[in-house]
Amino acid sequence: MPLSPFWIWLIVAIILFVMELLLPTAFVEATLGLSALIVAFLSFLVPSLSVQIALWIVLSVLVAFLLRRYQPKRVSPALKEAAEAETITKIPAGKTGRVLYEGISWQARCDDPRLTIPEHQRVIIIARQGTTLIVMPEDAIQSYQS
Repeated sequence: MPLSPFWIWLIVAIILFVMELLLPTAFVEATLGLSALIVAFLSFLVPSLSVQIALWIVLSVLVAFLLRRYQPKRVSPALKEAAEAETITKIPAGKTGRVLYEGISWQARCDDPRLTIPEHQRVIIIARQGTTLIVMPEDAIQSYQS
């Protein structure tokens, strides 16, 4: 005995809700699940499966658009003023190397293109360009301040 469209849409909705709980994706599965739940109840009024699928797609886009307004805006994380890091690799003059900042390895370049920074040296992060941190050796900054 085949399942009625109501039960199929209800099962799809439950699967999508469980997927959202296990694999959070900014409510994508939840919006699809909510649309499937709505279509499950509308399946009594709309017997055609192709119309139900079209309705599910339209509702999914509509619900995603409406819920998007209530999601918090993503703000790129700002660097702390005068944050410290440590070089993981040597940063050759005018080239990039790697630093460890807050437990994460970042690509880094020295602000002075003539200066080479050896590995395992403390540096001060002075700026960020995309995913590259602009750094200066801690001792170089202290000598400038003296």
